[in-house]
Amino acid sequence: MKFLSYKGLIILSLFLVAFFFIFSNFFKKKEADKKDTLEKIEENFTNSNIIKDIKYSSKDMKGNQYIILAKEGEIDLNNSDIIFLKDVKAYINLIEKNETITIVSDFGKYNTVNYDTIFSQNINVTYLDNEITGNYLDFSMIKNILIISKNVVYKNPNNILKADVIELDTITKDTKIFMHNSKDQVNIESRN
Repeated sequence: MKFLSYKGLIILSLFLVAFFFIFSNFFKKKEADKKDTLEKIEENFTNSNIIKDIKYSSKDMKGNQYIILAKEGEIDLNNSDIIFLKDVKAYINLIEKNETITIVSDFGKYNTVNYDTIFSQNINVTYLDNEITGNYLDFSMIKNILIISKNVVYKNPNNILKADVIELDTITKDTKIFMHNSKDQVNIESRN
């Protein structure tokens, strides 16, 4: 009987040791999985550079205001002064003349230091009774210049113009309309 007790005790001990190792490995694996999940969440959070519902506003020395809005922005990882924007709307409020130039585009690239902005795809610029559409617009707040290019169409109550480039001074409203190739001509269609 003592022989059976020793055998039973040894089997019971082996069983408990095996149970302990299996049980502890199971919880270690669960803990490791949980830790991996938390690390992935933290990594995604710290590497995230997406900003929702953006609004930037700035003024020049004359009091003219530049407001840019976007549904989403992504900070450039190589240059934190640059933000890539989606669904963009911008307003240039000219205080002296009490006028507003509105710009709408699918995408934008905004510099938070000098406020230069590049708009791209489905651009629509409106001011007074004028409308300009195109696929690329470069705006410099410091120079007060809008340069619109790629499939440019300029409409006002009297005319429709098609050109390669339109350059607009936002203060004086002086406008230059031209083609890249000097042999090509600006296409003008009268609405009258």
